[in-house]
Amino acid sequence: MWPNSSVHSAADDVRRAIEARLGAIRFDEFLQIALYGAQGFYTCESIEAQPGSTRRTGRAGRRGDFLTSPEVGPLFGAVIARALDEWWIELDRPDPFVVVDVGAGPGTLARTIDVAQPECRSAMQYRAVEVSSSQRRLHPTWVESLDALPDETFTGVVIANELLDNLAFRLFVFDDGWREAHVAYDGERFVERLATTAPTPSCLPPTAAHGARAAVQDAAAQWVESACSRLARGRVVALDYCTTTTSMASRPWREWLRTYASHDRGRHYLSDVGEQDITVEVAIDQLPPASHVSTQAEFLQRHGIDTLVDEGREMWRQSAATADLASMMMRSRVREAETLLDHDGLGGFSVIEWSR
Repeated sequence: MWPNSSVHSAADDVRRAIEARLGAIRFDEFLQIALYGAQGFYTCESIEAQPGSTRRTGRAGRRGDFLTSPEVGPLFGAVIARALDEWWIELDRPDPFVVVDVGAGPGTLARTIDVAQPECRSAMQYRAVEVSSSQRRLHPTWVESLDALPDETFTGVVIANELLDNLAFRLFVFDDGWREAHVAYDGERFVERLATTAPTPSCLPPTAAHGARAAVQDAAAQWVESACSRLARGRVVALDYCTTTTSMASRPWREWLRTYASHDRGRHYLSDVGEQDITVEVAIDQLPPASHVSTQAEFLQRHGIDTLVDEGREMWRQSAATADLASMMMRSRVREAETLLDHDGLGGFSVIEWSR
């Protein structure tokens, strides 16, 4: 049914799933295989895909596929360290104070928090959750590396930076009513097939322009509920680029459904299966009601980024004549802050908090 290949790929797994379902699979199942299956973008170990090229696991960072706030530089982690101290004090300084970093990648946020040496460090138990085994091997030795949320309840904080946008979602298209997208294989390429689904998800607007599209993000909502259920006391904090379902349905789909590979926009989401990231803006209205929502810029300013930048400027001023690595890092805070606070970029992300 599919082309001969000596390399088992995510595309092969999608084709097998389509065959097992007698012709088509739901879009969220396609995404789950493409991103998190045995050969998925986030889970597959590096292998030789063909002469002269190497299949890489999806990775954040300057040498990876995309750049998130922790990879901009140490300033973001320093601000999170200040926020952790504030939340720890609000909880009456619990010991242990559990910090769960979900979608931790290679552990960059953990390292920068550690460098900042927050007051809560002596009580902190840091758990870095990452589905990729190759990325878990890069975690610092002092963290507990996990492949899923811990089962037990705890007092502390769950941080999810750009996680919800990568969770598998259903895709709906308005064609004289909302119809659900499935993925099929026509013998040469993957194609979409639309099917009527009953009942229509209540989050979708009652009507839309012909061809309008919207994501239904059940997995994201379920993840938030699951993370909150782990907390005896504390908060879940998700940072992501967000929208609403109605806004999504009124905009061109390429604005909110995007692919990335090697720090550049990728191809169509049904192309290069397992070789590119597939992300979606997070519809806040589909998530459980939050305790607080702000922009990333507002969040960072509330937790002291301006103070840290001023400290950096002053240290650089005092040591400019004999600049060393430490003072150079202080100077870099100015540039990092510009990137992190940019309302047209990372600063415009939403920070959603759920407290218990």
